[in-house]
Amino acid sequence: MNYRRLGKGPLTVSEISFGTWLTVGASVERTTAIVCIHAAVDLGINLFDTANMYGGGEAERVLGEALRSSGRSRDQYLIATKVFNPVGDESDRGLSAAQIAKQLDRSLERLGVDYIDLYQCHRYDKETPLEETLEALDRAVHSGKVRSIGLSEWPVEKIYTAAELMAARGWTPMTSSQPQYSLLWRKPEAAVFAACREHGLGNIVYGPLAQGVLTGKYKPGVPPPPHSRAANPETNFTMETLGRKFRSDFLLAAVEQLHPIAGDLGLTMPQLALAWVLRRPEVSSAIVGASRPEQIAASVAAVGVTLPEEALALIDAVLESVVLR
Repeated sequence: MNYRRLGKGPLTVSEISFGTWLTVGASVERTTAIVCIHAAVDLGINLFDTANMYGGGEAERVLGEALRSSGRSRDQYLIATKVFNPVGDESDRGLSAAQIAKQLDRSLERLGVDYIDLYQCHRYDKETPLEETLEALDRAVHSGKVRSIGLSEWPVEKIYTAAELMAARGWTPMTSSQPQYSLLWRKPEAAVFAACREHGLGNIVYGPLAQGVLTGKYKPGVPPPPHSRAANPETNFTMETLGRKFRSDFLLAAVEQLHPIAGDLGLTMPQLALAWVLRRPEVSSAIVGASRPEQIAASVAAVGVTLPEEALALIDAVLESVVLR
């Protein structure tokens, strides 16, 4: 495993991180989820990403249990969680000072830890003054309950505004951004990466395998494989709501053309997709999920892979008609 510093903050993170969205505490059985988390630890992954809302809070509970039973001390792994969305059937949400204080304590309790390494604002809150949110996050850091703070999918202008406010008020700066980023979804390249470079934020990207499409498991005109995300009615909605139709035949036909490129390089499709994401210096870590331990090992094999310029040009050529920038 290789490690990169997360922005200008205090954390050094593994290039591959383990995510719990839609799997841990949800579609993956508890014992299997714990086995996967233990496998991730054994493979050198030190960053584990979750959110208070995932599984109605269950993802945090299972993640905490798994990490405590992993045989590693608390200082050997990093927990990243998020706040903004409602948890379970609760109606309250947002980034008010009161909400941050309440949800932070609840996350700490579910995780079974004394502090969270990276506390992220899951989305931007239009209903709460930004100053209130940033000051509350600064208090969370100074309380010792949080080591570092970040954001996920904020409008780029709000990234700039937040950075400027924090610097002017002497508040703890953000150190991370969590955007969607993959071979098929390149929108952060337009402005988000530049904002993060300017203000010292590292990017922990989610969806690097495009909901599994870039593994090559889905074929145009063919039903999804049994037990895949697309075949599960509880998880397949995400393949149609993250900004595009990830199972459209025209898109899958383009992805099919990546197979020979990966094969010529001696790589699997996931390794090709992850190596492509990790080639960017703005990316500190790529989040992968798993329903089986061997999936994690396959993802970790992408670490250290350098894609030649010829391969990058071929990739761009075959995907040009389906890439979103």
